Amino acid sequence: MFPPFYLNLLIFYVHLAISMIKYSYKGGKSMKLIDLHVHSTASDGTLSPQELALYAKAKGLSAIALTDHDTVAGVNECMKKGLEIGVIVIPGIECSADYYGKELHILGYYIDPDSSVLQNKLKELIDSRSKRNLKMLDKLTELGCPLTLEDLEVDCVTDTVFTRAHIANALLRKGYITERKEAFSKYIGSNCPAYIPREKFTVKACIDMIHEAGGLAVLAHPMLYGYSRADVTNLLRGLAIEGLDGVECVYSTHSSDDVAHLLQVCLQLKLFPTGGSDFHGDNKPQIDLGSGYGHLKVPFDILEAMRKCLGMSY
Repeated sequence: MFPPFYLNLLIFYVHLAISMIKYSYKGGKSMKLIDLHVHSTASDGTLSPQELALYAKAKGLSAIALTDHDTVAGVNECMKKGLEIGVIVIPGIECSADYYGKELHILGYYIDPDSSVLQNKLKELIDSRSKRNLKMLDKLTELGCPLTLEDLEVDCVTDTVFTRAHIANALLRKGYITERKEAFSKYIGSNCPAYIPREKFTVKACIDMIHEAGGLAVLAHPMLYGYSRADVTNLLRGLAIEGLDGVECVYSTHSSDDVAHLLQVCLQLKLFPTGGSDFHGDNKPQIDLGSGYGHLKVPFDILEAMRKCLGMSY
């Protein structure tokens, strides 16, 4: 006999499977859609939090989650605008974490953006990013591409967390490169001369931080880490032991077979499936909000059933 929580979860998977088969990769257009992986100008996106909510409305989305890198600075602004225009905005975050030497990204959903525990931990991450950025700027100067922090601040808002995307944009504006991808292939990509690895929390520490802020911890884009499906299954088994709550099954680069495999693993491990595009605006122009490369469709069932299973009300 299933406990009520797992019975609800099992029913959810049945309904979700039907939704995915009918709509997500079959061209259906009638269901309510969401996007639970979105970035704003608070990190490396190019739309402000308010603009994201408005764009979600224009795209016909019922809900989005703002998941900026290592910051919740844009969450309240986005939620306020969403409330005004009838778009549900889930407070979220995306944190880079270390898992036995491998960098993984952990998404947090339904976190309290004003949690003192969360704010203190995020300050550590942001300070680490700032120190790393200064070291990378020094390296670029040595390579004949001098940049200042002021160069990174162009078109940014208060409390923006600077990432390598901002450095790439500055290199392009200064004429040191002819296209953004050259920044990562020549200067600031892994193993490039100006690249500096940054300090990261462990996966366990990230999961605990999200839980302490009242949220759910989810592994982002599991098929992007270079693992086979069998290795991803083993990875998720280990992360479940660490306290992981869910998996981003539906993602811009995931095939329908990837989605089916990940849903099956989630059911086996009693993890929540989620989905999102990883929208960044002009910094990733090929990925659109709510639709990714064009085929992505994340059903509202994912959000609705998750909330019901957790006893949450709208």
